[in-house]
Amino acid sequence: MIDTSAFQGKKAAYYTLGCKLNFSETSTFGKMLEDMGVVTAQKGEQADICLINTCSVTEVADHKCRQAIHRMVRQNPGAFVIVTGCYAQLESENVSKIEGVDLVLGANEKAHLIQYLSDAWAQKYSEALHLHHSVKTKEIKTFQPSCSRGNRTRYFLKVQDGCNYYCTYCTIPFARGNSRNPSIASLVEQSEQAAREGGKEIVITGVNIGDFGQTTHERFLGLVKALDGVEGIKRYRISSLEPDLCDDDLIEYCAQSRAFMPHFHIPLQSGSDEVLKLMHRRYDKALFAHKVQLIKEKMPDAFIGVDVMVGCRGETPECFEECYEFLKSLPVTQLHVFPYSERPGTAALKIPYVVSDKEKKLRSKRLLELSDQKTQEFYAQYIGTEAEVLFEKAPRGKAMHGFTKNYVRVELSPALAKEEYDNQLLRVRLGDFNHDKTALKAELL
Repeated sequence: MIDTSAFQGKKAAYYTLGCKLNFSETSTFGKMLEDMGVVTAQKGEQADICLINTCSVTEVADHKCRQAIHRMVRQNPGAFVIVTGCYAQLESENVSKIEGVDLVLGANEKAHLIQYLSDAWAQKYSEALHLHHSVKTKEIKTFQPSCSRGNRTRYFLKVQDGCNYYCTYCTIPFARGNSRNPSIASLVEQSEQAAREGGKEIVITGVNIGDFGQTTHERFLGLVKALDGVEGIKRYRISSLEPDLCDDDLIEYCAQSRAFMPHFHIPLQSGSDEVLKLMHRRYDKALFAHKVQLIKEKMPDAFIGVDVMVGCRGETPECFEECYEFLKSLPVTQLHVFPYSERPGTAALKIPYVVSDKEKKLRSKRLLELSDQKTQEFYAQYIGTEAEVLFEKAPRGKAMHGFTKNYVRVELSPALAKEEYDNQLLRVRLGDFNHDKTALKAELL
């Protein structure tokens, strides 16, 4: 039994880096602390507890994590500082040596955050702690459930953690362990609870969600079908799905489902078969193109986001041009472009061909320009049409934003926006682009 009396009325500040999964987990940590009597520090208030949830997908991410930790320590002198997440797993001892850090929890230990915090709290003022708890990758077994929205309208449901793929450029399997998941029944219960709380949209998150079932021997399609039956949830979105795990029957089901939106995010990483082999990806260009074409055949209005990595080892100029032309030819909507970053301990370091930082920036720029062109062409199709939009809370006096079923970002001017529109599905007529061409203006019907 944990004594929560010491935590009553304490204030906590949170900082999250990285993916949607991290944001979901941070929100869950916040709920756990709230249940102990901890309140969230408001802007300008000094916190008693600071929690930094880290990312380690690139060298830049590592640097941002260190900056965030130092900033939180500096802004909240004397606070109890907890660091968790992927960077904390991979560099737990080094993180624990950062001045002001009291507790570092790896991927296995973060599920027991409250126990570790409670055990360490009493020692805070009697000795310098710098405690770090993490296990080796193969020993990461726990699964931390998470279905929360934090300060967002949409709920994020964590259905899976870890990855068995070990692509040559990636440290995520080392940071999060092997693929594991809870039961479909438990995830349905969490979705039903979200519906009871007034949630209308759920984003399904995880590290490699298509690999769902490694623990329970269930299928991702089975999960999708079960969630589709949860009354009250109007919309589901699938955050990211590996091409080889985006089954044709899953696409077929989503196309005729009640609540799964015509919105897919599929990581390509490279449009060169030669580079895909060097990356140890489990598909080729032909399979990827088939998935995109099938989605568009079954759901012509579908938004398709694509992850692309530029400048990885082995990506010659010819390979990049092949990738660029391949993406240009596909009916995809948006590119998420990431410059390759050297990660210690990865197999990619054995590949001899190295791309300069200058060339990486040039390649990124070209792909980002292609992305803007494709996104704006996609949005332009819907100017003058009617759509249903789920609006999200906006600061007073600012424009409200929301998304259509197929993820077109919509802007409602401050003159039309009302606080009560938050988390409401409203019919609108879509107008022209906003000033920076990131959304379509809307009028309420």
